[in-house]
Amino acid sequence: MSTPPLASGPGGPEALRPLLATVLDALAAGAAERAGPLPAGGPDAVTARVAAALGDPLPDSGDPDALYDIVRALAAGAADPADPLCAAHLHCPPLAVATAADLAASALNPSLDSWDQAPAASALEAAVTRALARTAGLADALVTTGGTESNHLALLLAREAHGSGLRLVCCAGAHHSLPRAAWLLGLPAPVILPAPRGTLDPAALAEALTAHPGPLLVAATAGTTDAGLIDPLPEIAALCAAHGARLHIDAAYGGGLLFSDRHRDRLTGLDAAHTVTLDLHKLGWQPAAAGLLAVARPDELATLHQRADYLNAADDTDAGLPDLLGRSPRTTRRPDILKIAVTLRTLGRDGLGALVDQVCARAREFAGLVAEHPGFELYDRPVISTVLFRPAAAADDTVAAVRRALLHEGRAVLGRARLDGRLWLKATFLNPRSRPDDLARLLELVEGSTPG
Repeated sequence: MSTPPLASGPGGPEALRPLLATVLDALAAGAAERAGPLPAGGPDAVTARVAAALGDPLPDSGDPDALYDIVRALAAGAADPADPLCAAHLHCPPLAVATAADLAASALNPSLDSWDQAPAASALEAAVTRALARTAGLADALVTTGGTESNHLALLLAREAHGSGLRLVCCAGAHHSLPRAAWLLGLPAPVILPAPRGTLDPAALAEALTAHPGPLLVAATAGTTDAGLIDPLPEIAALCAAHGARLHIDAAYGGGLLFSDRHRDRLTGLDAAHTVTLDLHKLGWQPAAAGLLAVARPDELATLHQRADYLNAADDTDAGLPDLLGRSPRTTRRPDILKIAVTLRTLGRDGLGALVDQVCARAREFAGLVAEHPGFELYDRPVISTVLFRPAAAADDTVAAVRRALLHEGRAVLGRARLDGRLWLKATFLNPRSRPDDLARLLELVEGSTPG
């Protein structure tokens, strides 16, 4: 199945809907045929079955049967092929896998009430989050709705560990959710450092750490929103250690590089952080929500814990009923870890790493096309899979109009970024099925929409 990333009209999402129904029908039928009915024995039996199906939460090699085994063990074949979904998920094979798991997850009661929450989902969450945390060099992780919630929780844990006088230090290229979280949590106004090159400058950080009394929380970024840049993590970690500052790294975008042998070294220094934001909605190819916050000190999660007799009475917890009120500030929520678990087991570290390598390669190829074209200007070579470019000599108003025209016409979806005082078009490549002719076509679309 090879669908262009810019599908519209014939071959677009509408044409894929019957195919989506067929695929999901086959997945549900295959799961039922392979696994049979759930065993008797209550929560413990179901949990044991899931543990057996899961095996290693993040193996090196994928297991094609993981989709059937885990989904069937958790949801008893509840995937409903009639459930409406965005057929565009089938543009990317990992999304097709995760979509099937997402359907099965919808059959599970999402409440954290100890009588309603599926115990197997709780066991699955504990195993998979810890496996992903270890991949980042940390000890544990909790599930979030995405990067914004993860960043908010990182500041909350830091505040509870160091007091309400904690001050955030970040650069102008940091995600907007960080200073907003400081405001929401009642922390002092953040120290925002200039980022003329788009990343956090170690020299400027050293000055700030010297000038401002603690406690301080430094927020670095691995995959900036605008250009996908990675802050100099080892230097930042060394400065934080020398000044006794806490370190948070927002790797919502770049964290997926951990799966790739070729690109993992770009995240050297990640394991020095106290907390790390991850979001598999990006380089993990998951339907939202698929965020995580990894922590170096699991005991800090105790600050999230709440006791409510109808949810987690002490005697119920002692008897083995699941208690997730120490692993999330939310109560009612979906078991989003299911789709992540299925993807990790089905593709494995090697499979995900190969997809990461492919989209990074597509970005480099597209940057090469832009650099060789006299009608375009390239901002810089991509660090991950984001390319910034613009029609040469075009005014910012023209660049903005080109982007809106392509969007309104349904021909291409491009982002926008303002760097070096100018507006740039942003192409973030996340579809490993993109082909060289797709890249050339995208450039042609922008060229054709730019006034002569």
